[in-house]
Amino acid sequence: MKKTFVLSAIAATVLISVIACGDEPNDVADEIQQENLEDSIVYETNNTRYNTRGIEAREIDFHTTTPVQNKAAYVTSQCYTKTQDDQLATYNPCFSCHIDSQEPNYIDDWDLQQAYAFGEYTKINRFTNLFKDRTELVAQISDEEIEEYVQENNYMQQGEILLKHKLQNVPQEWDVDGDGKWGGYTPDCYFNFDSEGFDKDPNGEYTLWRAFAYYPFLGTFWPTNGSTDDVLIRLHKDFAKNSTGEFDLNIYKLNLSIVEALIKQEDVVIDTVDESLYGVDLNQNGLLDHASKVVYKWEKPSYDSATNMIADFSMSYVGLAKVKLATNEYLIAPGLYPKETEFLHSVRYIQTQESSVSMASRMKELRYAKKVQWASYRQLANAALSELREKEAFPDRVRTVIGNTEVGVVNDLGWVYQGFIEDAKGELRPQNYEETLYCVGCHSGIGATVDSSFVFSRKFDTNATMQGWYHWTQNEQGFKSIKEPQTLDGRGEYTLYLQQNRAGDEFRCNTEVMEKFFLEDGSIKEDALSTMQEDISYLILPSQQRALELNKAYKIIVEEQSFIYGRDAHVKPLENVHREVEVGQATQLEAVRYSK
Repeated sequence: MKKTFVLSAIAATVLISVIACGDEPNDVADEIQQENLEDSIVYETNNTRYNTRGIEAREIDFHTTTPVQNKAAYVTSQCYTKTQDDQLATYNPCFSCHIDSQEPNYIDDWDLQQAYAFGEYTKINRFTNLFKDRTELVAQISDEEIEEYVQENNYMQQGEILLKHKLQNVPQEWDVDGDGKWGGYTPDCYFNFDSEGFDKDPNGEYTLWRAFAYYPFLGTFWPTNGSTDDVLIRLHKDFAKNSTGEFDLNIYKLNLSIVEALIKQEDVVIDTVDESLYGVDLNQNGLLDHASKVVYKWEKPSYDSATNMIADFSMSYVGLAKVKLATNEYLIAPGLYPKETEFLHSVRYIQTQESSVSMASRMKELRYAKKVQWASYRQLANAALSELREKEAFPDRVRTVIGNTEVGVVNDLGWVYQGFIEDAKGELRPQNYEETLYCVGCHSGIGATVDSSFVFSRKFDTNATMQGWYHWTQNEQGFKSIKEPQTLDGRGEYTLYLQQNRAGDEFRCNTEVMEKFFLEDGSIKEDALSTMQEDISYLILPSQQRALELNKAYKIIVEEQSFIYGRDAHVKPLENVHREVEVGQATQLEAVRYSK
């Protein structure tokens, strides 16, 4: 019962915040200027190649908040994987998400590796696309057709953002509240990056989006399993201003590094700066001198119950954000992003060209997240405890997720999520409520996240190009010669995944990885493992033929518009996944733990 009150209260406040901001510019570029978009800008696609297979696309209801297929779409398809085969051998991809968490993530759900903790409704796997055989349909798509398709840019044309243009005159079917205006996120990133990873609009103004390179998360997000992707971060414009309110890029760069140090809970190397310019002891040596790193050293601040104010912060933002930290308009703490932090995540097809694979121009999805409310350690701990208690008291209760197509959905922890996905012709459209529901489970209830997010804590750092501040398209080497990441307790993370799962994906259907890394008896090839440990591209990048095949398989899902039945790209029906499990069924796994 308690969880319902605590989490719903946070979620309701978040939704009010989102709606209240609906009439305000939601990006820096719009605040600088409102661009005049020509009515002639339309998406141009090769319609002669569109759906020659006669597939009838599902009609999408953008107004409903009643799921058609799956009321618990927040439980992902990967959660139904079979962890034991007919010979009683076990496979553990579950530790990727369900693992010992680091404060202030109080989920700490490593025990979910050992049982399918489903209720009467969620025990049934409703992702029926997993069991479809797409062999005949995929065979109808030529290599030439799919290569041409993925090379098209469905996000920008003629230097303009197509969705931004369309949302300025929002189609009626997308306008949930009927006010004639789009109330959610309007895409405003031009993917036009300078040498430090900052995005700029056509007039050279900073949008404040900044790209960063990172270690792809385990399994599904490795390109060898069907998609490439990128992630950008943006802090509120206050973090890019000096104390008098003037724009200052150096202040923005410093604040991003301070946030990085807090999220990773470790020191972060920076270009040498004069601390006296900012009045903050970044290197924590007790002096205002020259700092070449942000030192992570946190002590609990003081709290005045009479004024309800927090003060005496051992770490601080710089510039205007520092001023507003003193008034508690913004707060700061390890493992938490400041309020108004945004992430933009494009999921893309795989480009096959000149005997290599890379990120395609065409987007499968554009995902957006914004932190609209600060939740304290105590609130987060109460939320985690309340969720546990409610699960015990009402194991069959399906979660209530607040939101809709237009404003996105909230995750109960201060974040709102929204997404755009391809329509049947390949144009980006808003995800409806049920399609967006798919995003919430991973971004709110697992031990592997840091403040509900995955990859900023996985950002490349000191030893990488530009300390990791670049977009994948800015580095021709890509993942080549990148050493594998380490777990919190110092083990090779990708090595551990291969050892525990004996496959390169949750469903154990990626035969390419299995043949490359495992012998017929299931033992690992030590030479392949050694190669991967020095060069992760050897593991996570597919061959050209596999990339083409997975692109085609996903294209069929697009033409069907069948995302609510599963959006995992595969050709043959999957065998290593349950159609239904028993409530509380044991996985027979020995849990992987991270020592603290």
